[in-house]
Amino acid sequence: MTHRLGRGRVTVGQGVFGALLLACLTPWVSPPIALALGLGLAQTIGNPFAAQTKALTPRLLQFSVIGLGFGMNAHAAVQAGREGILLAVASIGGTLVLGFFVGRWLGLGRRVVHLISCGTAICGGSAIAAIGPVLGAKDDDMSVSLGTVFVLNALALFAFPPIGHALHLSQPQFGLWCAIAIHDTSSVVGAAAAYGNQALEVATTVKLARALWIIPVAIGTALVFKQKGAKITIPYFILGFIAAMLFNTYAPAYVPAARALGSVMVGLAKVGLTLTLFCIGAGLSARVVRAVGVRPYVLGVVLWVVVATASLYAILHLG
Repeated sequence: MTHRLGRGRVTVGQGVFGALLLACLTPWVSPPIALALGLGLAQTIGNPFAAQTKALTPRLLQFSVIGLGFGMNAHAAVQAGREGILLAVASIGGTLVLGFFVGRWLGLGRRVVHLISCGTAICGGSAIAAIGPVLGAKDDDMSVSLGTVFVLNALALFAFPPIGHALHLSQPQFGLWCAIAIHDTSSVVGAAAAYGNQALEVATTVKLARALWIIPVAIGTALVFKQKGAKITIPYFILGFIAAMLFNTYAPAYVPAARALGSVMVGLAKVGLTLTLFCIGAGLSARVVRAVGVRPYVLGVVLWVVVATASLYAILHLG
């Protein structure tokens, strides 16, 4: 069904998409609700702008992460990163090793196993997108891996905050747990924001520190899989996050208006995150979910449960 709008035509799907997108700009739609709206659209009438949202999502997420830096203190971030580094090393190494053995048991291809393991261990879709070219992964390998991680990532955004409240986790504990146990930066930030500002600060800082592990893991991947001349993607937007955080920490002492600018940037970043999660949800159609198959989901769930359980135990008993 279409309706005329000037000289063009607007389909019902496009109209619904536009209405939901505008709703995500209001303060009444939180990141989890935005994700749910996107999922609902994808499972019913479909995403009429699938190609555009796929291209926009990573850029929007990067802008949002940089914007959140304007609301964070560098000293607190260094402390949070120092506390999470040992867990990061242990969880990343353990996930890659466990993924290898579970994937072999399931009979999955080495490339798919490594991509899902890297997505679980580091930072979801961003890690898969960076490691894939280094690995020489085919389009099917990338699609299966991204589909697996994005579906589980969406579930985590809804599941983690209620679990955190049920276990009476403090905000720093919950932020650290999110950063380690949730795949993608978008859902890490979304879940932590729903829990509280301190959880958001810890989660964002630790998750971005983990994202830097893309570089050594990519180098190791090129060596193990014997990919000569592989191009390694460096997540430069993290430098923007650090610059914004330093600005927020030191600039207000010299330029009082800097604090007001920081508040505006954080507000825009939170809106950007909400739009990012709506776009991610809108991309998870029933076809994408079915195309993955059962075994990659089994691998993803096993890795996810082990990482989430082990990291939660370490946070509660070893911290």
